[in-house]
Amino acid sequence: MARHCSVCKKGTISGNQISHSTRHTKRAWNPNLKKVRAIVNGAPRRIYVCTRCLRSGKVERAI
Repeated sequence: MARHCSVCKKGTISGNQISHSTRHTKRAWNPNLKKVRAIVNGAPRRIYVCTRCLRSGKVERAI
């Protein structure tokens, strides 16, 4: 998933998944993105926005 938030640029973070026997395998944490219609430069556009930006009011939704 090569997407990121259009507002805060939050993207995928990689790290290790550690099992009970402490074996390490690679894994990824993806942001909680939603595809919304928002006002961008005065016109409505579909953009990917994380739920943190939606909840805090950084995005003006288009109706």
